[in-house]
Amino acid sequence: MERYAWTAKVIDGKLPEYIKRHNEIWPELVDVLEKAGIKNYTIWNSGNTLFGYYECEKGVDYAAKIQAQSPVVDKWNAYMKDVMIMEMDNDTGAQPLMKQVFLME
Repeated sequence: MERYAWTAKVIDGKLPEYIKRHNEIWPELVDVLEKAGIKNYTIWNSGNTLFGYYECEKGVDYAAKIQAQSPVVDKWNAYMKDVMIMEMDNDTGAQPLMKQVFLME
């Protein structure tokens, strides 16, 4: 199983709204993530910094492809633009791939 991690920033004063929106995550978005083979998805924050992590049972490339093809993901990303700043890779349309430098299982 491949792992994927991303970082982003919450706009000042918007963390409560960011958390609220995730507590009310759309079922259709969860369906897309499950179709993409995404498991164990977790997001942490430290101040305004966000760190997300998930595992891709069908691989990172497959997960990225399914998300890139989804209008639901596009709608969610637009919905979240007023509460967060996320750098996107121009080639993939997703967050830039972080490189793993350590793993202890």
